[in-house]
Amino acid sequence: MTQPFELPDFYMPYPARINPRLEEAREHSRTWARDMGMLEGSGIWEQSDLDAHDYALLCSYTHPDCTGPQLSLVTDWYVWVFFFDDHFLEIFKRTQDRKGGKAYLDRLAAFMPMDLADGFPEPTNPVEAGLADLWRRTVPSMSLDWRARFAESTENLLNESLWELANINAERIANPVEYIEMRRKVGGAPWSAGLIEYAAGAEVPAVIADSRPMRVLRDSFSDGVHLRNDLFSYQREIEEEGELSNGVLVLETFLGCTTQEAADAVNDLLTSRLHQFENTALTELGPLFVDKGIDPVAAAGTLAYVKGLQDWQSGGHEWHMRSSRYMNGADADGGPEAGETAGPLFSQTPVGRWTAASDHLKSLTSGSPARARAHSHVPYQRVGPSILPEFEMPFEATLSPHLEASREHVVEWAHRMGILEGQPGIPGSNVWDEERIRRIDLPLCAAGIHPDATPEGLDLTSDWLAWGTYGDDYFPVVYGHARNLTAAKACNERLSLFMPVDTLATPPPLSALERGLADLWIRTAGPMDRDTRRDFRAAVEEMTASWVWELANQIQNRIPDPVDYIEMRRQTFGSNLTMSLSRIGHGRTVPPEVYRSGPMKSLENAAQDYACLMNDLFSYQKEIEFEGEVHNGVLVVQSFFNCDYPTGVAIIYDLMKGRMREFQHVAANELPVLYDDFALDDEARETLDGYVKELENWLSGILVWHHGCRRYKEEDLLHDRAHITRWLPPTPKGPGTSATRIHLPSPPPRPTPHPLPQTTPQALTH
Repeated sequence: MTQPFELPDFYMPYPARINPRLEEAREHSRTWARDMGMLEGSGIWEQSDLDAHDYALLCSYTHPDCTGPQLSLVTDWYVWVFFFDDHFLEIFKRTQDRKGGKAYLDRLAAFMPMDLADGFPEPTNPVEAGLADLWRRTVPSMSLDWRARFAESTENLLNESLWELANINAERIANPVEYIEMRRKVGGAPWSAGLIEYAAGAEVPAVIADSRPMRVLRDSFSDGVHLRNDLFSYQREIEEEGELSNGVLVLETFLGCTTQEAADAVNDLLTSRLHQFENTALTELGPLFVDKGIDPVAAAGTLAYVKGLQDWQSGGHEWHMRSSRYMNGADADGGPEAGETAGPLFSQTPVGRWTAASDHLKSLTSGSPARARAHSHVPYQRVGPSILPEFEMPFEATLSPHLEASREHVVEWAHRMGILEGQPGIPGSNVWDEERIRRIDLPLCAAGIHPDATPEGLDLTSDWLAWGTYGDDYFPVVYGHARNLTAAKACNERLSLFMPVDTLATPPPLSALERGLADLWIRTAGPMDRDTRRDFRAAVEEMTASWVWELANQIQNRIPDPVDYIEMRRQTFGSNLTMSLSRIGHGRTVPPEVYRSGPMKSLENAAQDYACLMNDLFSYQKEIEFEGEVHNGVLVVQSFFNCDYPTGVAIIYDLMKGRMREFQHVAANELPVLYDDFALDDEARETLDGYVKELENWLSGILVWHHGCRRYKEEDLLHDRAHITRWLPPTPKGPGTSATRIHLPSPPPRPTPHPLPQTTPQALTH
């Protein structure tokens, strides 16, 4: 069969190694699979299928250092998960039986009890029998915290198969952001990361397991594994199985390009995710260990886990190059049969002694231009007025009748909090004055996103928006120009003191930022119960922590990886904070687990991304030309695709439209199923339908504000630059003072404006 595209040159910085206990694991897995009923008679596999897939070879490459018994157990887990994938495909996907598939998946959670003394149900099929046996053999050596995390990732892996099934039923191809998010769950790499902790004999400490660095390492690892698999499995999944969940197909559809161009773009994204993994490991782990007081033993264990993620990445690639399950040119190139263990990557490596390193050296150079572009952006380039498309907004905007009163209130409140004046002892902190806060007109945004609010409610929303926008402006001016990351982190850590969960008592504020937060917290958190306070504080903390993340990237002069940017942009925009303000009034009508469900997160993330990317289009000139920023979606796209500004705008706008279609699809098709799955009563359904309407108001209101405020127009940007320059402190002179000099250069000549393409180009430069 002719391959649909030529495999690209992969970036793979970690040479693959193999576990010498391979044959032991092969023999064990054959016996185990037969004992569980997975081979002859199952209707899914014969022994020849298991031998051809050679999961023992996969595990020997991905876990090169573990013991023989550990390797056999890990291999059994992979035999089980691949059998499940094929079993679910045959029984439910081919027949498009969602109801039967859901009942099948619901039973599997019972085979992962936290306490083995609780026992297991009687297995009714090989998947249940295998899971019970594996759980019984694995969890005694692992903590309860690991068991809970691994059970959750296993349930995600299993349950998100329903998402794939639903997309097959709807004949719907996901947009790129939606695909990346859902692929992590259904693709199983986060699940694999849990097994790495077992095989490495080193659990990640619970106190850092959910931190940003560990989450990014896990997610970038997962994306790398999944995108690589998409390249190798495209032919089998698309041409043979009729799948729609494949990254090559997703980009082929989104970009309107050829299959080869889409495959190259997927490989570029795979490379970018590996670069993100490396950057996080090198720049964020050390500070995390210090901040959380991780002792040397626990730190060494965490690093062993990170090494395990690297081993899996390189070993998984080597296995894909050999397995008969995938498109790899093995037959055409005369490569080794499955089961052979020696030899280099046969499709790319020169033949002969002492030549194995040549392929590894070649892989190190793949992706170098993209890495160079990410770190070589020249700030403050003249780009001219932002290019704005004709935004499609399917929801009609309405404004609160209390808008004018709230406009006056927010100015009075900001004066009272000290936001409109410089902060004592902090040079350059006079970032806002009354004229500027009136021009920004945040009550206009509040009036659009909460048109039915009471006067007090609208004032509260306006004040929150003012506080968050002030902080977003304050951090880069006060800490960014001076590259003072330590002071920025100290400022951010103090903010949590003004959001207590068990009491409303706070320490005396030392700045307008602290004073404003203390006032808002008392007014907002007072009526909340403890759990709601905790969740709301987390939404505020993730926004303020993202300001520090931006400064760290700015210091590196690093344009973010596209996936990391999208996920962090939701936080820098304060999306969860403002959405949380909408959910406060829902009380206990809706169970918390509904808000944590896949469809609800998809709904919220799609809305957030549309609004965030809209802001990037409006703020491009402000951020690139006037602020020297690297955090803008258009710039991220320009760097990734190596394209010009108008093309970047077109791609961002296409992504916005894709996210809007997803929002509408989830609301119309997935939420009704979710209501039934949770057996929600009429009151809860009415509340959630109202929440969808609130999100629609959120989207339309934010667009109204962007058009109506005076924050992004060139004349206002020139005014703000003059204001900031006027309040900057004198530049110190003499030896050792160069780092204190703030660079606000005179702008170069303006370039000729470019027209906005009407559609995304059919071919992109990689």
